Amino acid sequence: MQRTPHGVRVNSPREPILNVPAIVIVILALLVAVHAVRWLLLSEEDDQLFLLTFAFLPVRYDTAIVLDGVLPGGTAAQVWTFVTYSLIHADWTHLGFNAIWLLAFGSPVARRFGAARFILFCVVTVAAGALAHLAVHAGGRNPMVGASAAISGMMGAATRFAFQQGGPLDFWRDASRDPDRVPAAPLLVALRNPRVVAFLVVWFGLNLLFGLGSISIGGAEQSVAWEAHLGGFAAGLLLFSAFDPIPPADQSLMPTLH
Repeated sequence: MQRTPHGVRVNSPREPILNVPAIVIVILALLVAVHAVRWLLLSEEDDQLFLLTFAFLPVRYDTAIVLDGVLPGGTAAQVWTFVTYSLIHADWTHLGFNAIWLLAFGSPVARRFGAARFILFCVVTVAAGALAHLAVHAGGRNPMVGASAAISGMMGAATRFAFQQGGPLDFWRDASRDPDRVPAAPLLVALRNPRVVAFLVVWFGLNLLFGLGSISIGGAEQSVAWEAHLGGFAAGLLLFSAFDPIPPADQSLMPTLH
């Protein structure tokens, strides 16, 4: 609504209900396409081969085990599986759950970063999740799949600006400003924000409660484990400034927290 010079309100263009960036839709479509191809077109044997080629397998990096001719992809797969595992999901429920969180947290981060930065950010966070998983499960033979590490990274990045004054989670913000582009506080300042601390406590608590379970993948009990979640989240939280195109908040203008 808008007020005219004569005091009469008229309708103004409305914001779309779902303001999802195109890059988030493209990534979601890619995840759905990958799972649909596996579900509709691949036999059980072909699907196992697909998982061995593109899922993340810690055993690939165990030099004490001879893998020549056992795992497809060879040395190149040791590189690409740090990313490709995130495009694969165990089942439609797993995919649907990640899709919801991708839309919720990927959208504000993508609007802030732009498509190119967002894609690179996703690559870095899924690789960080794989590294964290590898550090705990060295030599493990179960495949890890899912986009949870990237989504955790988006949550970590959103933590840096969503709780700022004028940010997406500031309910008293100025409606004329873009909440996704509010200047972010430095990390140490953000960690002194009670709402940020509360979010971190809840997030870590939920991962301890639910992230220790497993999802059945092709008959093997495996999951995008809590270690991958933590690795992705830490990368998103700590590396946020390296991707953020918005100048940081002026600390001299920020309120002092006691």
